[in-house]
Amino acid sequence: MPQQVHDGDTIVVRALGNLSVRFLGVDTPEVSIVLPPTGRFESIGGAEWAALLADPFADRYGVIDLAPALRTNLAARVGPDCAANHYRHAMAAQRALEAEVQADLAASGGDRNAFRFFVAFAGEVMDGYGRLLGWINREQRDTPRPLDYNSRLLAAGYALPYFIWPNINPFRKQASAVEAVPVPGTAALVASREGSLRESRRTVRAARDAGKGVFAVADLLKLEPFELRFLAGRRAPTRWVIDLSSDSDVMLPPQRYYEIARPEDRLYVPPEFVPLFVERGWKRG
Repeated sequence: MPQQVHDGDTIVVRALGNLSVRFLGVDTPEVSIVLPPTGRFESIGGAEWAALLADPFADRYGVIDLAPALRTNLAARVGPDCAANHYRHAMAAQRALEAEVQADLAASGGDRNAFRFFVAFAGEVMDGYGRLLGWINREQRDTPRPLDYNSRLLAAGYALPYFIWPNINPFRKQASAVEAVPVPGTAALVASREGSLRESRRTVRAARDAGKGVFAVADLLKLEPFELRFLAGRRAPTRWVIDLSSDSDVMLPPQRYYEIARPEDRLYVPPEFVPLFVERGWKRG
């Protein structure tokens, strides 16, 4: 098939098998994750995770080097019912996504073989687990297309926002990573002007005000998904954080993320990009 060879280092291929796509901009509770120190994937709804999240700092689970203030913050939210709480929300999110896909399949005519997804990528196309990163929706030629699944889960309260620079607008629109670094002290202004980011944050506030999903007053999600992941991995968080509701020029260190109380106000910056921000004039907190 010589027509599939573009030049000496490029070839057109078609993927065989399944491809995993991790939704950008959102984070849902974990259904299962590796249990320390066994290295086995275990359901969060199982007895072993119930025991761990009742006391995640017990010596038998291995050392995790957290700042005292962060440890205190987490300790106030874990406990005997923490795993069950997380699992309930994880299963609700899973069922909600399944229902959205099933509804799109029906709206598209019900033919599984003809049904397609549309994926929009950002600056980072793949994560460390080999999953594609993007916004995913049903493929549809005519307009208007419905909201992507990322946004639907956020609006219904099944997901928390997880804004990681530079993978969200307006930063992913810039020509280079250097140009995507915001001017110090302008985070709130940028967040208020950019339509999709502004709408995502408004959607989260509306879900919270309505007590939907993870914000349900009677069953508030105790641990954010990324918190469960770093407890499971026995490693401290690494992304620095900018407050999207503030005109500060300070980036908070990774272990102080919780000082920005509302998740929709956090812009996470991977550590490898921090020097770009410092060069632009941002200060490390």
